[in-house]
Amino acid sequence: MDRPGRSTRDWIVDSVVFVAAIGFGLIVFDDSVKPPGGEVMAALDLISGLVLSLTLWFRRRWPVQLALIASVVSVFSETASGPTLILILSVAVYRPLRITLLVFAVNAVSLMVYLEVKKQADGVAVAVAAIAIYLAVAGWGLYIRSRRQLLQTLRDRADRAETVARLQAEQGQLRAREEIAREMHDVLGHRLSLLSVHAGALAYRGEDASPKEVTAAAEVIRASAHQALQDLREVIGVLRAPVGELPQPTFADLPALVEASQAAGVQVEIQQDVAGALPDHIGRTAYRIVQEGLTNAMKHAPGERVAISVTGAPGNGLEVEVRNPAPNPRRGEGQGLKGLKERAALVDGRFDHGRTPEGDFRLQAWLPWPS
Repeated sequence: MDRPGRSTRDWIVDSVVFVAAIGFGLIVFDDSVKPPGGEVMAALDLISGLVLSLTLWFRRRWPVQLALIASVVSVFSETASGPTLILILSVAVYRPLRITLLVFAVNAVSLMVYLEVKKQADGVAVAVAAIAIYLAVAGWGLYIRSRRQLLQTLRDRADRAETVARLQAEQGQLRAREEIAREMHDVLGHRLSLLSVHAGALAYRGEDASPKEVTAAAEVIRASAHQALQDLREVIGVLRAPVGELPQPTFADLPALVEASQAAGVQVEIQQDVAGALPDHIGRTAYRIVQEGLTNAMKHAPGERVAISVTGAPGNGLEVEVRNPAPNPRRGEGQGLKGLKERAALVDGRFDHGRTPEGDFRLQAWLPWPS
């Protein structure tokens, strides 16, 4: 608890303590009984007390050592009583209770020796009064120490709370970025897959296609590119917005998703049997599963039929299945499927994918739907 230097408050406190110690010592010295024929002893009493008062400027650095020296000096010096009390107080403030009790015991023994040396008639009364003052000073010091420790504990707790709040904010930002990354993958991946399908068809049939078909394909490519750019702008525009403000699709947008894929030439068959209105987070998760299934089908099985099944009711949950004749995705291209598994887990659902016995590739999910 030692400090590297004194603050303005420390200088003021030390000055007041120094003056008070000298004043108290001089009062006790003036009222004391002088030793017979002891002018030398009286001078030694006064000088030693004043020198001990000077050591109070170092009481923060060496409180125990100075208090032990004071216990020796106070055996013959009544002027040392002032700085001795201050040093006992300093030990109680800056050192643990065990050391404080040890110093207190040493000074109590010194008091007994002092009374034996002075041979005072009212020695018992002086001893009782001195012990009471010692106890009061030591108790005051222990109170100051406890209060400082309490304030330090409160400051530490406040610092820890601030650190925890900062870490929670950083984790929230990371979660928001992860969600934005998933949205960018799902939205732009689907749009760009549509672009790839139309551009591939236009390149493959560029020579035998009629001008009308070329114009129609180019218009679909233009519209898809424009929509992809708009989606990208929306996602980037909300990078600093709370996660709840991100543009999110709903289950009602599923027919439009299927129509856009059919317009791109994908053979999509959808079977939908949903009894009731889905919760927003469940419907959004189902939409993303279907969207990822269509995107994978356009990437890995262009021209193949895609079968979509969405069935469920409150209390039974919602089952989503996307199936198409295609091999598993190529190695290193499974980030979308990992994202779907995370999405399903976030709503306490289940997600699975893989090849069926018939050779189809299937995405299958079950999402809870409270009754």
